[in-house]
Amino acid sequence: MLILLQLVSNHYCKDLTEESLHKLHDVFPDSLILAALDLIDQRKVTESATPWGFVEYEVLSSTTTHIVYVGLPKTLMSSYCTCPAFNFTVLETGQSLMCKHVLATRLAIRLGLCVKQQISLDYLATSVSLRYQR
Repeated sequence: MLILLQLVSNHYCKDLTEESLHKLHDVFPDSLILAALDLIDQRKVTESATPWGFVEYEVLSSTTTHIVYVGLPKTLMSSYCTCPAFNFTVLETGQSLMCKHVLATRLAIRLGLCVKQQISLDYLATSVSLRYQR
């Protein structure tokens, strides 16, 4: 925990308090916290908004982009990620509450560190038509 505090304190000292880190550490392993913070540092968490206000979060990994849904109705879970790790460690085995992509997204939202992107109607129309041409 001390190493995690030292690594993070210089970078997020005003936004992420020592108390917040202790709370994260109580719930998640250091490796997951560091992986999530690394994604934020590399600016890989994107918040895309449509002209009518729909917001979608994407996290770029080394091989693909994962869609992250936060703020879902609290029936089963409040977040979901399209990555295989979420499917296995959260849904199948219950070993974790969330994957690094969900944690990174939630932290980036809280810290105001999402890369913001507006989705135009032209872009949306093009991407939908390309998706369904296959």
